[in-house]
Amino acid sequence: MRTTRRPGSYVCGIDAAIDVIGGKWKVLILWALAQRPHRFGELRRELPGITEKVLTAHLRELELDGIVNRKAYAEVPPHVEYSLTPLGTTLNEALAPLGAWGRQNILGNTPPH
Repeated sequence: MRTTRRPGSYVCGIDAAIDVIGGKWKVLILWALAQRPHRFGELRRELPGITEKVLTAHLRELELDGIVNRKAYAEVPPHVEYSLTPLGTTLNEALAPLGAWGRQNILGNTPPH
């Protein structure tokens, strides 16, 4: 379970950011939600390999961190939709250069040096 964050316990800004996005799935959840809001099942289908338990835990953590918004609709049948908060949008924008670096250097889309 997540421990309470202590702002003074971080060594630098990257340390604090990695605490929020750490793990394989959180960045992929952010990427999916940047496209549009998703229902739980849609996220699960868009992220093959993630378990329901892990997706639930990560969405809760991202919601507690103010990155993801959870909106429950009082409809029949009821449903819940997840979207990025303004803070989540800025985090996703900050991750864009990292994605560009991965495409250029890891996926082999860069011209020879």
